Amino acid sequence: MTTPELMDYAEVVDRFDPVLGLEVHVELSTATKMFCGCPTAFGGEPNTQVCPTCLGLPGSLPVVNAVAVESAIRIGLALNCEIAEWCRFARKNYFYPDMPKNFQTSQYDEPIAFNGWLDVTLDDGEVVRVEVERAHMEEDTGKSLHVGGATGRIHGAEHSLLDYNRAGVPLIEIVTKTITGTGARAPEVARAYVSTLRDLLKALDVSDVRMDQGSLRCDANVSLMPSGTTVFGTRTETKNVNSLRSVERAVRYEMTRQAAVLASGGSILQETRHFEEASGTTRGGRRKETSEDYRYFPEPDLVPIAPARDWVEELRGTLPEPPAERRRRVQAEWSLTDLELRDLVNAGALDLVAATVAAGAPPADARSWWVSYLAQQANNRGVELTELPITPTQVARVIALVTDGSLTNKLAREVVDGVLADEGDPDQVVATRGLKVVSDDSALTAAVDEALAAQPDVAVKIRDGKHAAAGAIVGAVMKATNGQADAKRVRQLILDRCGA
Repeated sequence: MTTPELMDYAEVVDRFDPVLGLEVHVELSTATKMFCGCPTAFGGEPNTQVCPTCLGLPGSLPVVNAVAVESAIRIGLALNCEIAEWCRFARKNYFYPDMPKNFQTSQYDEPIAFNGWLDVTLDDGEVVRVEVERAHMEEDTGKSLHVGGATGRIHGAEHSLLDYNRAGVPLIEIVTKTITGTGARAPEVARAYVSTLRDLLKALDVSDVRMDQGSLRCDANVSLMPSGTTVFGTRTETKNVNSLRSVERAVRYEMTRQAAVLASGGSILQETRHFEEASGTTRGGRRKETSEDYRYFPEPDLVPIAPARDWVEELRGTLPEPPAERRRRVQAEWSLTDLELRDLVNAGALDLVAATVAAGAPPADARSWWVSYLAQQANNRGVELTELPITPTQVARVIALVTDGSLTNKLAREVVDGVLADEGDPDQVVATRGLKVVSDDSALTAAVDEALAAQPDVAVKIRDGKHAAAGAIVGAVMKATNGQADAKRVRQLILDRCGA
């Protein structure tokens, strides 16, 4: 395959105005699927979480998941949408191997939530309002595994396997209105929107929003129109982009590719495209259908949904503090700089630090533990911070033991290691490993005398007023006590013994 020509990005934004449309699919964290009682747990053995309904077998009938409807309404409210007084499902007809029914139960012209907006903040503080066209309910498809090829995609594969465990998992599709006027910042806006939306959904506790596991996927629609014109160009849709960085890269690449095609006199093909993570490029997929191609018609096996207005208002009362407002409050309460707050958010540690502070730890100490030592342990294990087998309450207890002098920072790290190794709570680890700080003066004095005797030249310097030399003796005592001595008390004993 030949490498397509690309236009320099600065020239792209000088000659064209980018037009975006972002479609985000969110898998809900319900216990069961959208229209049946099959479990939704990620990672099950292939085709073990299926039944006649989600496989579309003759005679099976769907039943709407009430929790999914509730989640859809809460998402719509959080996105400042209007909630429909009456809506219904439709059949979206198309053939694809991982669609066992050959149609997807979705919503078409009557979504449950519509006409909303979400403000997103860019890195320099600029706020961009992204208008939301709709948020509608549907079911996920199954998953195809292409075997034998170099890329894991169907091109070049020897054969394909189908896993229908994901078929029927509840989805909310959130579709923006056309996004214009972003110029050179279009890729950044796309990334910031998906990031802000992910934070909001996580705060709502309706999804685990794991992009790496497909719980949140973005389809990025991109087109270009020559500067000074108002007629939209032909769009492409880059499907299932599964990381924030990739969203930005995919939009930027499509802008440079499309600009080169248009500048050479070519035309853009309306199609779906796939983002290649390794190369940062997109590759053509199938011709993009229009809504007429899907032959939508009302789902005859499901009754319409008419959310009562008092129920909608009751759900409005369950919405959490918006993530942006919460970050501003936390930044003020914890006296964080913009950089410190950004590092905390990027590390995925904000909720963990907040819970640790709620358990009694000072904010600075809680933040330090989670974004440094514990983040390092998570990285070593290849897991998210939230997946570490230690709780905020346990971290707060370790901090308390350091604060009251029972542990040194070095010993505290050993205690955390013990908790991570499933040796029990911090106090149990301290007792089992014998890690408590030695603060008994008689034991410390003996260790100090022994260290001074071993280094008489250092003792002379201390007696002559060179107090900085005491550090060598402190180090010797700490080594002799396996790091369990109270360093401050050791230093004072050294000065006392030397008459300094």
